[in-house]
Amino acid sequence: MTVALPMTEAQLQAAIVAMARHLGWRIYHTRNSIGSDAGWPDLALVRGSRLVLAELKTAKGRLSPFQERWLEALEATPAEVFVWRPADWTDGTVERVLRDPEAAA
Repeated sequence: MTVALPMTEAQLQAAIVAMARHLGWRIYHTRNSIGSDAGWPDLALVRGSRLVLAELKTAKGRLSPFQERWLEALEATPAEVFVWRPADWTDGTVERVLRDPEAAA
């Protein structure tokens, strides 16, 4: 019997970035956040007029108060704002959002 290992945040990010690149998105990820304000989402993805901001977490990962405040502020903008976990990858949610502009609605 094969046991699936939990997906790390780094593995989730690598999978999302690979798919986004394949689908023609421009991707930004802060690699070294020293000196930056805490809480900004892990990924900023742009394609055409769409801006997707995604905070990535493991299955049990929790948002920090800084992340919660940033996400709340960003949700008031036209950007599409998400917290994505491994389950969102495996159930196809991430792919639907990246492929279909109406998926976020």
